[in-house]
Amino acid sequence: QSQLVESGGGLVQPGGSLRLSCAASGFTLDYSAIGWFRQAPGKEREGVSCISSSGGSTKYADSVKGRFTISRDNAKNTAYLQMNSLQPEDTAVYYCAARSGCGSSWYRLLGYNYWGQGTQVTVSS
Repeated sequence: QSQLVESGGGLVQPGGSLRLSCAASGFTLDYSAIGWFRQAPGKEREGVSCISSSGGSTKYADSVKGRFTISRDNAKNTAYLQMNSLQPEDTAVYYCAARSGCGSSWYRLLGYNYWGQGTQVTVSS
């Protein structure tokens, strides 16, 4: 069974950091771009970041540029999202997803073949 599993979410104070992981099983991530999305209560799911299959190209939403860093370790079949300087508005369920490439439409849900179940990130004092 091919699936993505996110982990690393939790409760953190404003200004704190978390590192999310996205592990694939049943298939290799070597040829897939990985996108991170988030969905806050009552809001639509939005694209946060994307990394190409090689890791040579990355994309970020304006709201997280300079604070979040996406990376991957193909040997571990895992992608990561390092989140620094977290703010209450970053509170959401975070999802990872796989597609063939980031491209100009990386932030759209369409085109992603596999999705994880999500991990909750709560930023609160």
